Amino acid sequence: MRSSRGGVSRLLSIGREGFADPFRPSLFMASRENWAYDAQTETILASGAVRAVGGTHRLHMEAEFTPLYDSCCILRRNLLRSGVSVWYNHGIILQGGRPMRDLKNTCRVAVVQATPVMFRKDKCLEKALRLIDEAAGEGAELIVFPELFIPGYPYGMTFGFTVGSRKAVGREDWKMYYDNSLLADGPEMRKLLRRARELGVYISMGYSERDAVTGTLYNANMMISPEGEALNHRKLKPTGSERVVWGDADRDYFPVMDTPWGPMGNLICWESYMPLARVALYQKGISLYISPNTNDNPEWQDTIRHIAIEGHCYFINADLVFRRSDYPQTVSGTAEIAALPDIACRGGSCVIDPFGHEASVTVWDKEDIIYADLDMQKVPASRMELDCVGHYARPDVLELHVNEK
Repeated sequence: MRSSRGGVSRLLSIGREGFADPFRPSLFMASRENWAYDAQTETILASGAVRAVGGTHRLHMEAEFTPLYDSCCILRRNLLRSGVSVWYNHGIILQGGRPMRDLKNTCRVAVVQATPVMFRKDKCLEKALRLIDEAAGEGAELIVFPELFIPGYPYGMTFGFTVGSRKAVGREDWKMYYDNSLLADGPEMRKLLRRARELGVYISMGYSERDAVTGTLYNANMMISPEGEALNHRKLKPTGSERVVWGDADRDYFPVMDTPWGPMGNLICWESYMPLARVALYQKGISLYISPNTNDNPEWQDTIRHIAIEGHCYFINADLVFRRSDYPQTVSGTAEIAALPDIACRGGSCVIDPFGHEASVTVWDKEDIIYADLDMQKVPASRMELDCVGHYARPDVLELHVNEK
């Protein structure tokens, strides 16, 4: 390998036997073909197929990317079924020849811990837009709402379901909730997209999705970009008796949005207890892991720190807060709601950094907008000794196949 610094050469090449990074010996390029990097045209040149355990993968003849350091662009093969990955010296990923830009140094995130106007989609949207305006006014670039902020999480309600039977009064309450759920491309969502464009912010919104064709509801989360791109995620498996309200996801499994701070993905509440679902996001190189949830259990606070360390990403923990008194009048749920504690969900929203440390305060028992300025360079730095889908992986022994849909 020859450096392009000082005009010595603009070509960095790797021979047939491979190349080890002198700064990080764990990074090794073992190729049966010749590779070259042209620092002037910023292209990787590969002469053909790269042999990998578990199959043969092919890289585009000219895969463009921007080097982190023109003098030391170390290539590394990551043996994933999805293809060949190329790495910079500090862990910025480029998979299958797709370009990835350097991370913007900081991200100002606003985590909205708020109380929905229960079972009123119009009032929830009105409140969401007001909170988005407030957060944007404080300089937030990414604004994250909790699980099912529209139209609220019906904690403690059964909707008249028991094993093998239903009650007619429960059906009335379920229909009220159904009517206040949103279409993914409905007028309420279009208002959120328009506000994101107007303010130049990214938004993550938890909501109950009403399918446009069937009668099924889905626990969903929409990521929205300032350009108006919208990526929907449906919860893979509703937890426990949530399954009488929402169906299993039939699509929108693991969307990832490109942002100035790297790829951003989300899993809803206890989806984060599904190890393979987490890996599906890690394999896409996420630097921002959003968790809209309704989980105020103390054990959850341990979970979010573990995941931040495991994925070496920022974990954005967005929880609801609501009281028994926030529920509307229902036909079937009066006794169930009366049995709830005064504060039915206590919150606990916060941001955890890639080392498992708090990047914000943790807020309990009240509505608040939590602001944090995230040092995004911690993400690649934290992966020096542990990258669970990169140099700390054994794809020749363990691999994950994801049925994307």
